[in-house]
Amino acid sequence: MEQVTKEKLMEDLRAVIADAEELLKATAKQTGERIAAARAKAEESLKAAKARLAEEKAAVMTKTKAAAKAADNHVRAHAWTAVGIAVAFGLVLGILAARR
Repeated sequence: MEQVTKEKLMEDLRAVIADAEELLKATAKQTGERIAAARAKAEESLKAAKARLAEEKAAVMTKTKAAAKAADNHVRAHAWTAVGIAVAFGLVLGILAARR
C-alpha cells in the first residue's frame, strides 16, 4: 500500500511541476509587482519540487539496486535451490498447459 501511495505522490508531483512550468511560460509577458512576486515564489517552489523529485528518484534507484544485488547474491548462494524451483514451476506450467 505504501508503494502505491508513493508512486501516486510522485505522479502528482510531476503533474504539478509540469503545470507550474506551463503557468510560468504563460505569464512570462505579464508585468506588475504582484505577478513578479508570484512568479518568483512559483519558480522557487518549482526548483524545490524538482530537487525533491530527483532525491526520491535517486533513493528509489538505490533501493532497487540493493534489492537486485541481494536477490542475485541469494540466487548465487542457493543456485541449486533456484534451479529446482524453476524446474518445478516449469513442470507445473507444462502440466497446466497440457490440460487445455
